[in-house]
Amino acid sequence: TVTEGSSAFSLLARYPGWVSTGALKMTVNGEEVSFSSNPSSYVSIDRKWEKGDVIEILLPMHNSIEHLPNVPEYIAFMHGPILLGAKTGTEDLQGLIADDSRWGQYAAGEYLSVDRAPILIEDDLENIGDKLEPLKGKPFNFELNVKMINSIDLTLEPFFQIHDARYMIYWLALTNDGYQAYVDSLANLEKAKLALERRTIDFVAAGEQQPEIDHAMQAERSNTGNNMNEFWRDARGGGYFSYDLSTNSETNLSLFVRYWGAEWGSRRFDIYVDDVKLATEDNTGRWNVSMFKDVIYPIPDSMVKGKSHVRVKFQASPEGTAGAVYVVRLLRTDPAK
Repeated sequence: TVTEGSSAFSLLARYPGWVSTGALKMTVNGEEVSFSSNPSSYVSIDRKWEKGDVIEILLPMHNSIEHLPNVPEYIAFMHGPILLGAKTGTEDLQGLIADDSRWGQYAAGEYLSVDRAPILIEDDLENIGDKLEPLKGKPFNFELNVKMINSIDLTLEPFFQIHDARYMIYWLALTNDGYQAYVDSLANLEKAKLALERRTIDFVAAGEQQPEIDHAMQAERSNTGNNMNEFWRDARGGGYFSYDLSTNSETNLSLFVRYWGAEWGSRRFDIYVDDVKLATEDNTGRWNVSMFKDVIYPIPDSMVKGKSHVRVKFQASPEGTAGAVYVVRLLRTDPAK
């Protein structure tokens, strides 16, 4: 409502992106305003405004989805501008509030594998929001009526109302054909994992206390941390870290190292086997992707022949960082290569 004065000017009213095309309605003093604007823009009302003029704007909310950037198979449900989530349980909620203990900033409850999460199956994915059914007597609460793998009873509700619970806001949503391809990809991943385990002679989870003790870890100017629920170790400013690995008195071996693909800063370092240089590595800007990257380094037989154990060392350059390293494996060389 215009409360004082009069003047001619253009008033810009937002047409939100969450309102459907053609759904926004505007009136001035009861008369509908015509416009050609689209969602995510503005409606311009150009007139002389007088005291007592009343503007009314109707913003109908509807259900829609947003795709997770870079992983579009995951979607979030929206009701108008409101993100919807679902409580999935309240069990084992240790560490909801951080404290000043070591690792006290991490929730201590069990981490559940992503393959146990519900998967939505719907061939008309772009209109899956139409499958949300309002719950009577519960504003902004919905039941999701779609086929679901790993099905659970759930209610979608405004995310800002969810507290002290396990929850989901992103959902893997696939067509029937897409789900079959997903199952096939999981089978291939499991097959590759088992093949890697069969080739592994020795294994170190870097940054984890007991595995490093078991492999006589030595280090100078070295640090540990956690990323994506995986521990890592690095060394900086000419520092190093090393592990004693069993060769099982075999030759024809390779060194497997897992890195993170989005490290920053100088990542130049050398890798040694019993103080003989195996490789010079430079991961500075190498991948620029937020995912783990595995690199395999063939080991000349001369470095391991006649030895039951070798010491693998990661040596940082004077101005650089070695790693971070997440996993170290000593492998039998893949016979298929």
